[in-house]
Amino acid sequence: MSWTNELYRVYELAVTTESGNTMLPISHSTAQAQIEITITKSGEFESANEISKKDAKTIIPVTEDSAARGNGIAPMPLTDKLIYISGDYSLYAEGKHANNNEYFAAYMKQLKDWCESDYSHYAIRAIYDYLSKKELIKDLVGSGIIHIDEKTGKFSDKKICAISQNEAVVRFIVSSDDELCHTWLDKKLYNCFDEYYQNSLTSEDICYANGRVRAVTYKHPAKIRNSGDKAKLISANDEKNFTYRGRFENKEEAISVSYDFSQKMHIALKWLIDRQGKAYDSLTIVTWNSALGFVPEITQSAFEIIDDEQEEYSTIPELSKMLNKKLMGDKAEFDNSCKVMVMGLDAASTGRLSISLYTELSESEFAFNLQKWHEDTAWLRRRYKKTLIDSCSLPEIADCLYGREVTPKQNKNNANDGSAYSEDGKSDSVKNKRLECNDENLKKLRKDTILRLLPCIIERRRIPRDIVITMVNRASNPLSYENEYNHTKIIENACALIRKEYKDYNKGEITMAYDPSCTDRSYLYGCLLAIADKAERDSYDNEKDEKDSYGKRTDKAKITNARRYWNAFSSKPYQTWLIIEKNLEPYLEKKDWIMTKYTKHLNEIMAKLSLEDYADNSKLSPMYLIGYHHYNALLWAGNNENNNEEEK
Repeated sequence: MSWTNELYRVYELAVTTESGNTMLPISHSTAQAQIEITITKSGEFESANEISKKDAKTIIPVTEDSAARGNGIAPMPLTDKLIYISGDYSLYAEGKHANNNEYFAAYMKQLKDWCESDYSHYAIRAIYDYLSKKELIKDLVGSGIIHIDEKTGKFSDKKICAISQNEAVVRFIVSSDDELCHTWLDKKLYNCFDEYYQNSLTSEDICYANGRVRAVTYKHPAKIRNSGDKAKLISANDEKNFTYRGRFENKEEAISVSYDFSQKMHIALKWLIDRQGKAYDSLTIVTWNSALGFVPEITQSAFEIIDDEQEEYSTIPELSKMLNKKLMGDKAEFDNSCKVMVMGLDAASTGRLSISLYTELSESEFAFNLQKWHEDTAWLRRRYKKTLIDSCSLPEIADCLYGREVTPKQNKNNANDGSAYSEDGKSDSVKNKRLECNDENLKKLRKDTILRLLPCIIERRRIPRDIVITMVNRASNPLSYENEYNHTKIIENACALIRKEYKDYNKGEITMAYDPSCTDRSYLYGCLLAIADKAERDSYDNEKDEKDSYGKRTDKAKITNARRYWNAFSSKPYQTWLIIEKNLEPYLEKKDWIMTKYTKHLNEIMAKLSLEDYADNSKLSPMYLIGYHHYNALLWAGNNENNNEEEK
């Protein structure tokens, strides 16, 4: 169980650091509180307030039973719901649990035991004295926090922070002459409960994690990925089915972990996820350094990792140099004793959390593998209205593979990749449409794709060929996308993955720019497609408006013949090219410079195609997309020259 030991080490290392101050204390969890009550040191009520949603997160002490409570009676040691802490609850409640005597008695007994222990605290004694008066809800009604139905004298339907009044959670402030004790923030109080609770544990056994005899637990923490997470990493509470039966006689034989070890391990994991975890539907990815040093987000593209608008790069070596600088941080060299851990957590069911991925690498190996992924998937792309070399991000690959066009609910200032708005800043519904996996089935596909691709990064595994094929097929259907940028993005990612596949399967090296020496049939047919597309665009690119006064589309908004026949062209290039070529003639004849320029380009490519290859009507290989993108970039790069020719 190396992952448990690594998480334990994270706790021991981080707990004394400044960043470790945000770690949960041992024997504590979090809850969303709705009501805050201030009492005096002598246990007298002072005031009550409704807590705002942004301030509702509350650190609370928990026992093994209360942290895992379901339908039974298991009170929290301090902060809890009204049904547990209100002695007068039954006067105002109605329904199944209107009589809360058992809940209140269990809570008060537990609180009294803490008060009478060697680990007591003045704030705990004050709270016990106050609650013993059984007037909590009466005080809340008097303060206008709880509202009572005038007819019945019971709780009204009004809610507190979107929570039913009878379900509200209460936290306490205890005031004395010289200080205010906010019980959910007081570190002395944290330590008091931790020492009290751990000294009350009696069941000892050998801890399978560290080999020591300690107080053990079989009820491990939940809320690992977020405050509403009920799934657990370690659980053996199913004695009827086959959680461990057939291999072990009882749960004690299956696994035994000390309470202290379990708490520290889970607290460290929660802390890491909260700081640097990334969630993709039910999948959570967390990466950390054994020395708590800098670790980049492994699912991002190189552009996102570098994250420096001042830096300029236009070649792969420059990109590699900047990536290496970012990965090194402030260090002159990698520490051989440091490791990088990558963990993927997914919910197998509501109550079970599985480790979908776990890898340990040396710092240098992790950096090398990550850099190699970004070098191998580097491609010329459009980012933030700039053309630059960037690599593939895993979420973008998944969105390009399975996403649908949707209009995001965001404004121009909040757009996160510069693609949602066009050059002219227009924000109509079509130009805003972006690729997203926006339903449950697509979200699962997105998550599963990211999980499949992670080993390609961290372990340098070969890219799955079915992913490349699916991306190529998506790129071969331009009419499926209203926003042309989305299709362009798919082509960019398809080309990057094709380049990666060629490297992985030793097919050769694909250059970043047009290769005039390449005579591959599919590559050259892709070049022809790019020429036909650009030539037709140039023939009507100077139209001012997309629609006339009658709302009809003008030339500028037309779909080129190359795009219209693209899918058929990829399957039957010779037959379809004859149609595209015939339809292109009227556009070439519009202006002399268009005829001269693009006829020259067409002749140049046709000269490289043998008659046999040209007449071959079989399906094109993915290399046709490389040819298209290469020649398209070449034509657009010379656009200023084209404009000068037009002016002449």
